[in-house]
Amino acid sequence: MGLNIVLVEPEIPQNTGNIVRTCSLTNTTLHLVRPLGFSVEDKYLKRAGLDYWHLVEIYYYDSFNELREKYFHNNFYFATTKGKKIYTQVNYTEDCFIVFGKETKGLSDEILSNNWDRTIKIPMRKGIKRSLNLANSVNIVLFEALRQLNFPHLE
Repeated sequence: MGLNIVLVEPEIPQNTGNIVRTCSLTNTTLHLVRPLGFSVEDKYLKRAGLDYWHLVEIYYYDSFNELREKYFHNNFYFATTKGKKIYTQVNYTEDCFIVFGKETKGLSDEILSNNWDRTIKIPMRKGIKRSLNLANSVNIVLFEALRQLNFPHLE
């Protein structure tokens, strides 16, 4: 098993499509937690993911708890603008899960309150109520994890 990206209730098909492309090119597994804000048959989702869909393992869950129960022994990190640590301050393991929330609201208070000690953030300019695009955030954190692991199975 390699690195895992989790999208909890993603809303924008183009973001998920771009993340599919990234996961396929980095040998990263993608986990999608319903409800999704789009159909997986969506033309924008397919266009953004182009010809990469067959190169990535994608798993679907009806709740975050379902995923967490299945992988209870793995390390989880939770990306949020309210994170305790900067994403470069944790040691990623090859089978860890990096969790991202929906574009408009991030991760739920329930998920965050149960996992504050495992929250991470990307430093950003203060005083602005916006954050980086979801696909960009996934790329930033994923490539730090890959760097720490010496880019396993990549050339």
